[in-house]
Amino acid sequence: MGKGEKVFPSAATRTTTIGVRVPARYDQLVMLRALAETIALIADFGIDEVADIRLALDEVATALMQDAVPGTDLDCSLAYGEASMDISVTARTVTEDGPDRTGFGWHILTTLTESVSIDTGPRDASGGYLTTVHFRWSRGRADA
Repeated sequence: MGKGEKVFPSAATRTTTIGVRVPARYDQLVMLRALAETIALIADFGIDEVADIRLALDEVATALMQDAVPGTDLDCSLAYGEASMDISVTARTVTEDGPDRTGFGWHILTTLTESVSIDTGPRDASGGYLTTVHFRWSRGRADA
């Protein structure tokens, strides 16, 4: 390689990230489901994989919407590469604990994904807690 030539990551290591902000209302779930499905199809995931990703995002978004401070937004970031998709969903929540981790929806989420984490910030001026749920879905997870 000559002097001044740039080294770019291989196509296999690159990721693409798409973000969207919607009101934290249930009527926005259809938008998030459609976005997740479209991105997963563009990323060349199979139909069953697309369904898993869409369902996992639906569970996270619904849980955050249930606890959202009225009138706030939900931010969603979807990053995909060749073998995985990382999704982060953020909302201002009323409770400091974040989404309920004891229900069936959380069980579905942890079954479908490789990893799940929750980060909650301190109480802010809106009276809420900035809460982010991040999960990773990876190819072959269902076979593990």
